[in-house]
Amino acid sequence: MNRSLFVNRNTEIKYLLTLTLLVSYRSVMNNSKTFTLDEICSLVEMNKRKVRFYIQKGLVDRPEGSGKGSRYTYRHLEQLLAIRKWKDAGISLERIKEIIEAESGTSQDRKPLPPPRTKKEGTIEVWSHLHIADGVELSIEPKRSGLSPEEVRSIFKDVMKHYKTIKERKS
Repeated sequence: MNRSLFVNRNTEIKYLLTLTLLVSYRSVMNNSKTFTLDEICSLVEMNKRKVRFYIQKGLVDRPEGSGKGSRYTYRHLEQLLAIRKWKDAGISLERIKEIIEAESGTSQDRKPLPPPRTKKEGTIEVWSHLHIADGVELSIEPKRSGLSPEEVRSIFKDVMKHYKTIKERKS
């Protein structure tokens, strides 16, 4: 294959990809853009049943129109992406609804987010626990904190170093 033809073909593909991404970005960022149910499901990587369920539970606004003429806006897209993010973080739908309700208040009557839910009987959690010294311990729930195992180990190492430094100063 001719190298110049290959380079031109790659350049052409890159240009088309860039142009496609630019057009897609502008259409998504344009708040007047609307989506069908199939389009919004594709964008948020959810099935239709799940999107309808979130609407029924009041987690997502109802679409404009009804039936096959239903249209979803950029706001629906934002809501569904936020729900997906929170679900991936392990937050229950009940808690997500509380967060959404707290965020939807106006700036004047905006109430703080509710405290974390109390643990129910039989709940299983995995914690990383560091015993530093008698009466000094550090506990981290990696899933909730969003930390990788390497980051947890790094925190533990730094805490141990800092504790030793403090103890040496006292001596």
